[in-house]
Amino acid sequence: MQVAKFGELERAVMDVLWGHREPLSVRAVHEELTGRNLAYTTVMTVLTRLAAKNVVRRERAGRAWLYTPRTSRDEYVAGLMLEALALTGDRDSALTRFAHSVSTDEADTLRHALVQQTSQREGAVLRNQSRPITGSTSGMNR
Repeated sequence: MQVAKFGELERAVMDVLWGHREPLSVRAVHEELTGRNLAYTTVMTVLTRLAAKNVVRRERAGRAWLYTPRTSRDEYVAGLMLEALALTGDRDSALTRFAHSVSTDEADTLRHALVQQTSQREGAVLRNQSRPITGSTSGMNR
């Protein structure tokens, strides 16, 4: 999956959207970007383009459109990281170099996430193995 790359203004708009739990109107996004001195129509155009790129969800609320991000900021950044990893010819080396470049706290976070992932995978395998086989193939009643 290719992750959309944001220009500076798109990134600012997405930061506003990611900073709220509720859907926002163009006006609400525009108001949060007042320090940038942007026209309302510029913000509207950016949101329309983000909707066309399928980055934000757009729904009608009366006469206005409301916008919400399709993914969280964390999911977006993880997608960028996976896309960057796909560019390397040697994923193992890239991952190793990355692991050596993070702080101790970040390494602990990665370690914890990997342990959780392993536990979840092992749990899924065990659940699949413990499912009873239904139906009788021998023809005998029990």
